[in-house]
Order: sequence, then C-alpha cells, then structure tokens
Amino acid sequence: MKVYTKTGDKGTTALFGGTRVPKDHIRIDSYGTVDELNSYIGLIRDQEMDSHYKTILIEIQDRLFTVGAILATPQEKEVLKNGELRLKNLGIIDSDIELLENEIDKMEESLPPMTHFVLPGGHSTVSHCHIARCICRRAERLAVHLSHNEHVPEIAIRYLNRLSDYLFVLARKLSFDLKAEEVKWIPRK
Repeated sequence: MKVYTKTGDKGTTALFGGTRVPKDHIRIDSYGTVDELNSYIGLIRDQEMDSHYKTILIEIQDRLFTVGAILATPQEKEVLKNGELRLKNLGIIDSDIELLENEIDKMEESLPPMTHFVLPGGHSTVSHCHIARCICRRAERLAVHLSHNEHVPEIAIRYLNRLSDYLFVLARKLSFDLKAEEVKWIPRK
C-alpha cells in the first residue's frame, strides 16, 4: 500500500464512509487538531518521568485515536449498509473520563492548593504539558464548533474537556516532582 494516493491533490479528503470534503472543512480541522494533540502527547511521553504517567499517556493516546475516528465519521455514515455500527468496537465511555478524573484527584493530593494562576514553564517537560493543554482546548473548541452544525457525541467533547484538566494538573505535578520553579502570575495593580 502506498502512502500517497493523489486523491487529495485538489484540496479534498475523504471522511470515514467515503464522503469527500474540502481539507479546510471544520470536521477535518477538528480531528486534525486531535491528531496534533496526540503527537504532542507522544512528545511528553518521551520525556523522563515516572512510568505510571507514561502508561496513562499511552491510554490517552489510544483514546484520542478513538476521538479522531468519531470526529472523522459523519452521522449519516455511522451505520453500515448491513446495519452494524461503523465504529462498533470504538467509543469513548464514562470510565475513560473517570480514569482522567481519578488521576487528577491522585495528583492533586500531593500538590499544594492553587492560590494564583501559574505561568507555563519552569522545565521543558512541564512546558510540553502546557502546550498540549492548549492544543487540547483548541481541539475541544473545534469539536464544539462542529457540533453546532453536525452530530458530535457529547462524550467526545467531555473527554477533551477533562483531558485538558488532566494535562494542566500533570504539568503542576511534574513541576512539583522535578522541583521546577512554578512562577505565579501577578496582575498589575
């Protein structure tokens, strides 16, 4: 199988189910941003950190492939001609969100309470987490935008929302673990 197909040379691409849309379609932007986020989480996973975090990040990357597949499937193509669901073995479920919430709760147990906004930075690994958090927020915004005109399962948006929270707390926890300086934002008076 060749990597290049030449089918996108005129600025269109195929969604799951074969529907062709312009490459700048909001659906493409939405799942493309999820793909960008997934790649950035791979970069975070390549950093030196506790193996537990790496295991969770692999699980997140797997779930993001699922979110991407969901976003790449128009509602009219969700069911195959034989009546089966196109993504029958894929899906985001409540336990995927609960995993993120449980991990957030565990990390926060060892962190001092937040009293100020925190400026991103202090260590390259922490900075990567903050960049991934921002990409995740963009992916969430795009999925919400897509949902105004096309079907997007609410749970996919909830997952992205909770994932951005997880990435923020992971940044704080890694900052703590790495003894990196956490710079607080102080507004002008």
